[in-house]
Amino acid sequence: MSFDRNKRISEEIKKIVSELIQKEIKDPRIPPFTSVTEVTTTRDHRYCNIFISFLKDDVDVEEALKGLNNAKGFIRREIGAQIKLHYTPEPVFKVDDTMKNAMHLEKVMKGLDIKHEGDDDDDED
Repeated sequence: MSFDRNKRISEEIKKIVSELIQKEIKDPRIPPFTSVTEVTTTRDHRYCNIFISFLKDDVDVEEALKGLNNAKGFIRREIGAQIKLHYTPEPVFKVDDTMKNAMHLEKVMKGLDIKHEGDDDDDED
């Protein structure tokens, strides 16, 4: 039961932070196409890991994280105002490289010359 509650809280924080990044935070260091991919909250609700992904490759990740950390107080205050918890979790921003890694893996796999069983390209006349 505790796990379900934690998951619901994490999902609600994800919605709140996503909306704040898109509509409220005006820091130029944070790119416009920044998305929250996942939020995990500790069992005691003291911290929440917020995983961030950037749509563009040319993003200065360190600067974007500085911008998000600069807005951490505002984000935490908004989470506390919108979700009633005993403790308002402290946001910890982390970069989610899943999409970037997946695209790199796909590129590498496309570059491999692998023939599958049943591919009879040599038999064509």
